[in-house]
Amino acid sequence: MTERTDVVVIGGGYAGVMAANRLTLSDDVTVTLINSRRTFVERIRLHQLVTGSDDAVVDYREVLAEGVQLVVGSVERIDAAGRGVTLASGDTVGYDYLIYAVGSGGAEPSVPGAAEFAHQVATLEQAERLRAVLGTSPATAPTTVVGAGPTGIETAAELAEAGRAVTLVCGGVLGPYLHPRGRRSVARRLAALGVTVLDGPGTKVTAVTADTVRLDDGRELPSRVTVWTAGFGVPELAARSGLSTDAAGRLLTDETLTSVDDVRIVAAGDSAAPSGLPLRMSCQAAMPLGARAADTVLSRIAGEQPSTLNQAFAGQCISLGRGAGIFQFARRYDVAVWFHIGGRPGARIKEFVCKGVVGHLAGEARKPGSYGLHRVSGGAKRRQLLQAQRGGTPATAETAA
Repeated sequence: MTERTDVVVIGGGYAGVMAANRLTLSDDVTVTLINSRRTFVERIRLHQLVTGSDDAVVDYREVLAEGVQLVVGSVERIDAAGRGVTLASGDTVGYDYLIYAVGSGGAEPSVPGAAEFAHQVATLEQAERLRAVLGTSPATAPTTVVGAGPTGIETAAELAEAGRAVTLVCGGVLGPYLHPRGRRSVARRLAALGVTVLDGPGTKVTAVTADTVRLDDGRELPSRVTVWTAGFGVPELAARSGLSTDAAGRLLTDETLTSVDDVRIVAAGDSAAPSGLPLRMSCQAAMPLGARAADTVLSRIAGEQPSTLNQAFAGQCISLGRGAGIFQFARRYDVAVWFHIGGRPGARIKEFVCKGVVGHLAGEARKPGSYGLHRVSGGAKRRQLLQAQRGGTPATAETAA
């Protein structure tokens, strides 16, 4: 009789679901997915939840393979030596291999007053609370969005299209990832929606109160509702469990996504820091990393050497309300190029991408092993960065068993 291998996946987001589904490729693997919610959250639609154009959730029955056991709960600690995890309920779940895919959320703001008076939109619960707050605020009340990455831009555009008086405070450059041509396109769309964009020097927020946002150039903006979208943070589970992390708290791994501390622990998604050179936090990175993590575990179970990370990017897709968007094309190693598609075609591409993400997860659930984007080469750039960092060939975690 073949011995079964128990694999636990912590986190039911884009990376965790992809990994869990792919693990069902082997009939000899028992897969348990631990997640704090009973539904899958479409994080890339949370800005739509805020204004009511989408509920941003999908039933796990639509995206999770039948063979995966879903455990609803929060993991408090990983016991690497004992190969088990402890839940907040006090229950424990043992494993032979663990995939760490806890994702990310909004960074805890350090600006005085921001944690108390500003609202975030990085989680389902935060987006729901913000929607409730907006429901009790007049549309003409001044609304300030802090942070000019994709989340800030999308939230500002969505609110403005819904009739809100919105100011977007960039703290620097609007859309730092974007090529200047793409940035100008986004700026034009925001202006057409009536968004006041404050960018460049002097636009860093120094304080938030119940009804104002203060900037470092001395300006004080009236703000009935302040939305904080600046920065990402990851859960402290890995560090709390005594595992090695980078400065942001992401689990340190080698290029096979295996923990530098324990060959039985593999990471994926926003909470992974392969070789200390983490990829951009995004579902575009999370799903291929989830597939790669599952492949690493399956290779180790089979006694084979896992393949190393070699990830490609296509660009960045940002919605600008329901009527427009932008797809910013990029080189395979994730640097924006001059070409982009904006306007209504950009909106159609963004919606196609959002539906395609769920489609990829559902497809892997129905036919494990069918997903293959993690095998598309990102080129030699990452290898060059690693060699420059280490002055030699990247090490693996084989000795950390």
